[in-house]
Amino acid sequence: MERLIKKYADKLVGAGLAEPGAPLVGGLDADLVWNRSDPDCTLLEEVFDKLSINSLVFSIPAEPYRTIIDHLAKHSQGTLTPNDCETRTFLHDLPVAADFSSRAIIQALSRRKSVIIPGKGIAAFGTVSPEQGFVTFSSVCFACFVKFFSDYLRDIRDGRTTPEQQETFDRVVSLLKPPAPDPPRLMRGPFTTGGQVQEALCRAGRHTVEYRLVDSYFGNISYLLDDVVYISRTGSSLDELEDMIDPCPMDGSSCAGLTASSELTAHMDIYSHTPNRAVLHGHPRFAVILSMDCGKKDCPVRGRCHIECPEKRFVRDIPIVAGEVGAGPWGLCHTVPPAIKDRRGVIVYGHGVFTAAENDFNKAFESLLFVENMCREEYFARVRAYR
Repeated sequence: MERLIKKYADKLVGAGLAEPGAPLVGGLDADLVWNRSDPDCTLLEEVFDKLSINSLVFSIPAEPYRTIIDHLAKHSQGTLTPNDCETRTFLHDLPVAADFSSRAIIQALSRRKSVIIPGKGIAAFGTVSPEQGFVTFSSVCFACFVKFFSDYLRDIRDGRTTPEQQETFDRVVSLLKPPAPDPPRLMRGPFTTGGQVQEALCRAGRHTVEYRLVDSYFGNISYLLDDVVYISRTGSSLDELEDMIDPCPMDGSSCAGLTASSELTAHMDIYSHTPNRAVLHGHPRFAVILSMDCGKKDCPVRGRCHIECPEKRFVRDIPIVAGEVGAGPWGLCHTVPPAIKDRRGVIVYGHGVFTAAENDFNKAFESLLFVENMCREEYFARVRAYR
């Protein structure tokens, strides 16, 4: 347990979600242990006493998340409801505690995976491993980032920004890191053995996380070799794909698909209808933000935009499509494959970006980075136009 709590405290810092020395991670094995001593441990130990958890992640977020989350929490009336896919699917909403007390934290965590404590940070728990708290913490930061920038774009378009909102926006923008640099050099294909494919998947997955083109480590990646789709396993970390890749025959003759990514059907349909062999899916933030930017008034599908939007929408030449996770009637497996044909990528409403390439992951990664940088540039172009 000590190794795990140190690992995920370090990952919070490495992902830019917390400053060095800020994360406080506790884990219950034979005894309750913390990654470091802190006066807050006493209060947080009461949370372990009242809830059936085995780990807790608590930290003040790094900037710009700290400013964003404190601003949203101040105006939340007790709950934040972002509209991105991860929040809809896994978090539902984000409770905001009235104060920093064990009572408030326990009350929130008894019904949700996380709680925001204004001025203090975010607490998230795990029932199996500190990894769960890390993932939730990361998803809260991602969801709040997307909500903050989405709300601002909507409000400035509608002419209703407040002086406080404008001041906070300007501060947050000043804290943003520059756009990601040029893409890395990845393994060159086409690949001819399963071993080569697995190594290529692992390298591309690690760089996707390092370039922060995902929420937490979520996303998926695959390669087609000899009518077998090698794909990341559901719930796997893109930066730790060793032993987490499933070989799934295109004809369905294996049960490996049971543990494969929930987007396996979408990947297979892309391979069936295009000459591509490599597919990469990430959750870059500005692409998600722009996918939800719509000024249409009185839309009849408002609230179901993520599955029923009938509009043909683009960010420049990149299409935005609706679709839910998985292969159900509203699954993105029905919308992404036809949209990605002859294009460098597709944005899924509130979810992320799919890219594909014929030989290896170099072009797919380059396209993913290009789409995110383009969306970031387009976002601020729209802001300048409205201002």
